[in-house]
Amino acid sequence: MKSKKNIHFEFNQELVREPLLYKINRSFDVVVNIRGASVSDQGGFIALELEGEAAEIEKVLEYLRGQGVKLGEGLGSSER
Repeated sequence: MKSKKNIHFEFNQELVREPLLYKINRSFDVVVNIRGASVSDQGGFIALELEGEAAEIEKVLEYLRGQGVKLGEGLGSSER
């Protein structure tokens, strides 16, 4: 059964050049909808809507945690 989950994550300067969204699209069977983003050379914030099987969405979350991003549920806010 497909489901949707809204997440947001922040990442630091070391991850700015990492193709996180590309890797999610290529490695996991989920639809990624970018709901908001703010990225600079110092770091960034991305809000996503993920759609797919619950187990596959959980794999995406595990991947992001493994990359060292600060992960949260909901679309969050880009204000820091």
